Formats: sequence, structure tokens, C-alpha cells
Amino acid sequence: MRLRHRDGQIVHLAYGTNVHPAEDLPGIVRQLDTYATPMRERLGTGVLGLGLWLGADVAAELAADSARRRRLRRELDARGLEVVTLNGFPYREFHAPVVKRAVYRPDWAEPARLRYTLDLARILVDLLPEDAARGSISTLPLGWRDPWDGRQAERVWRALDALADGLAALEVLTGRTIRVAFEPEPGCVIENTLQATVHLSRVDRRWLGVCLDLAHLACAWEDPVAAVQRLSRAGLPVVKIQVSAALEVADPGGAREVVSGYAEPRFLHQTRTAGCRHAYDDLDEALDAGPDGPWRVHYHVPLHAAPEPPLASTTPVLRAGLGALVGGPIAACDHLEVETYTWNVLPPGQRPAGPQALADGMAAELAYARDTLQDLGLKTLERI
Repeated sequence: MRLRHRDGQIVHLAYGTNVHPAEDLPGIVRQLDTYATPMRERLGTGVLGLGLWLGADVAAELAADSARRRRLRRELDARGLEVVTLNGFPYREFHAPVVKRAVYRPDWAEPARLRYTLDLARILVDLLPEDAARGSISTLPLGWRDPWDGRQAERVWRALDALADGLAALEVLTGRTIRVAFEPEPGCVIENTLQATVHLSRVDRRWLGVCLDLAHLACAWEDPVAAVQRLSRAGLPVVKIQVSAALEVADPGGAREVVSGYAEPRFLHQTRTAGCRHAYDDLDEALDAGPDGPWRVHYHVPLHAAPEPPLASTTPVLRAGLGALVGGPIAACDHLEVETYTWNVLPPGQRPAGPQALADGMAAELAYARDTLQDLGLKTLERI
């Protein structure tokens, strides 16, 4: 889905396919038919954007085989789907029964992470629409914070230099620009925008920048306007936005029974009290520690539907973040991805009952994001 900013820039809005478990090419094509095409039809748009997730194995196959890349491009085109951004955070098995901290491996100190990301860049070059200005890939914020020492940091710097060199060489070879965006997340080496300015201070800003996940921003209790200004002063570009909302618990004591329904075994749900005065690596830990609210929980909740009272979501932070990044006289970022990957682990009463219900819910989220951007003055476009 495309919108035009008042400065004339095209803003791309996509939904993140890491909500789906497929990790081979036939499975990915099936999920296009099951979810993406029905979503496009429900939204009444000629073209639907995907924030495509490709696991490491299928990414290696596609990167090594131009015929397979052309096949995937044909499958996308035939369904009215386009890809300008890839989600390169999960490496593989993102829908295993237990993921938790495994999602941060390999980290940027391990050679496999660099290989995977450059594979994604090679693939994205062949998936980009002809008129797209650039492509983007979001990735993890270097790694989980513990263990992390000077030897890892030195390996990371070498990897990021090699990444920038690889992206530059790809542009010379293909004429297409691909940028990689590091996504601050609670509990990681880069948890917030201040840490981003420190740990990414030496990167080549032509190729590398930041992905602002608006749920993560909320969990870090950052003010969106101040966060964007901090990155701007540091000269760190916002390459991509994850349009997402976290779970907010104003009174953990009074809401304990309801919020306990969100404690589940697959994903990590880092929890922070106001101002990050207390930090818990998972929701279970916060529940064991007892009330000290309010809490914000790294649990991506559907954008368009409020959680069960007395819980809330951080959509006010989402709206403020979009206002700071896209609502001004100049769009600071033109790649946006709705990334609610937790649909299938929501409390049972809120989970979609089958593929059609999931497609309906994700389409409603995209409509919410589109309407929010229109409220900020952007206009929806169609591309035939």
C-alpha cells in the first residue's frame, strides 16, 4: 500500500509476514494466497505491501539462484503484492514452540548473521518494484545484552564495516540501494535510541541506520519526539518504522488475572515499569515480583482492537511516533511495516479462529495504520 506525503515522497506501508511460520518457498507462496491476497481484496487496494520474512535456509537458496528469485517476483506480481522491505530479525524457526532468547542468535558477532543479511540484500534487489527508491532490511540490535564484552564488540564493528562494503558493492553491481536498520529492543545491547547513538556511532550512515519499533519505543518509556530528535542530532537515519503497539498495565495488582493470560511460552515479553525503574526479562518475572505499576510489556497487540479491560495498548505512543516521523513537513522515513507477530499466542479468547479470521484482523490493522497516516495528511495512492 502506498501513500503520498505532502512533500511528494512516496511512503510504503506493508504488513510483516513473520506472523506466518512458512520457511520454504512453496510454503511462502501458499501463505500469499491464504493471507496476502485476501487482505488486499478486503482493503480494496490495487497493490499490497509485504514486509517479507525469509528464514535463513530459504534466503540462502534464493540468494544463490536467480531463477528462484525471478519465480518469487512473478508470484508476487501476479497477486498484486510488492516488497520494498524485509524483516531480517528472526533467523529461523520463529514459530518454534519455544523461541525466547533464541531469536537473538546468531548475533552480529557471529559470521552467520552477516551472511544472512547480505543474502537478504541480494534477494531484495530482485524483488524491488522498478520505481522504488530503495530497499530496507530490519535486523536485531546487535545481540542480547548478556554476555557481551569487548571481543564481541570488535567482531561486530568488523561485521558492520563488511556489511556496508557489501551493500555498496551491490549498488555498484545492480544500481539498487539497500539499507539495513538496527532495531532497538528491551534487554538487548541497543535497548533505546540513546544506546543506538552510542553503539552505532561509527557506522556508515549511507547504508546503515535505525529501525524504530514503536512498541519497543513505548516499552523503553521514550518520548517519541525526543527520541526522533536524538537520532537526528546524532545523524542516524531512521530507515524503517515498525508500526506496532505494546501492552500497557496501569494497575498490575488489580489486573493480575487478566494480564497473566498474556504470559506464554513462545516469545519473550520484556516488561518495564515507568521510566524503566524496574526491568524484567519476561512477563512471568514481573508477575512473580509483584505490582509496581504501571507496566509496559513487549507484547505486540493488534492495533485496531483494545485489549481486555483494564488493560490498554500503547497506541498513543504509536500515533505520536508516526506524527514525529511522518507527520511533519518532511517525511523522515518512508518504509513502514505493521508487525504484530503475536496473533497466534494471544489469550485464547482473542486468537483468530482460522486463516480467514487472521486475514481479517491483519487487514483491519493495516486499515488502522493507513487511516492514522491519512489523519496526518498523507494521501492513499494506487499503482496499476
